[in-house]
Amino acid sequence: MSNIATDELKHQISQLLREYQQSRSEKVRNQLVELNFGLVRKEAYYWVNQCHESYEDLLQVGSIGLIKAIEKFELSLGNAFSSYAMPYIRGEIQHYLRDKSVTLKIPRHWLEIQQKAVAVCRSVSEEYHRQPTDQELAAALKISLSEWQEIKLALINRTPLSLDVPIKDGEEDSSCLGELVPDPKYRSFQLAQEDQILLQQALVKLEKLTREVVEYVFFHEFTQKEVAQLLNISVVTVSRRVKKGLELLKNIMDDG
Repeated sequence: MSNIATDELKHQISQLLREYQQSRSEKVRNQLVELNFGLVRKEAYYWVNQCHESYEDLLQVGSIGLIKAIEKFELSLGNAFSSYAMPYIRGEIQHYLRDKSVTLKIPRHWLEIQQKAVAVCRSVSEEYHRQPTDQELAAALKISLSEWQEIKLALINRTPLSLDVPIKDGEEDSSCLGELVPDPKYRSFQLAQEDQILLQQALVKLEKLTREVVEYVFFHEFTQKEVAQLLNISVVTVSRRVKKGLELLKNIMDDG
């Protein structure tokens, strides 16, 4: 597509977004879905090679994410709609896969790399009392940073999210989501009904911005950069809110 055609398409999408924010017309929303459906196709094509679901099913699920992005997008924040929409589309597909299927197909050599990564993490933790950064892991595994991040993402979505998954807070230290749960014996993110209620009650007690950051990072699996773009704040602010939110949630749930 030429630059002129691309610019015209962006202008058309912006005009329709502005019109939709004013009218909330279903017809306009459907036009926006049609014009941006390529984003859904791109994400569905990526995931269809890693799961047992059909391409058509993933397209339908991704479309739900696209509609959510259209509903929530605000032109006044100055974000590019495509960058804004992709996390919603990706998150909707990932949540569907986690609910629908226990496992995603992982290449054998990726599993071998995972085993090596576990050994590296254990070694760094014992020597330096912290988890290695992605850059350190990639270097130790002798692969590119982008390849390691792709492997890590696939492994994270292979099974229901573990409470032992390291949570980077953007600084030197790190923590894990399991620290939010009073009972350290829990090994799965599929919490019992009681714990889900406790967590939801604790989230409500957080200040609005902190709660939104925590929910986007941990429940919608957005990167800190994506959250910063969505909420129109800096990545540093997101990092601080993540750390603050984790500490407050842990204190609230311990007291409860």
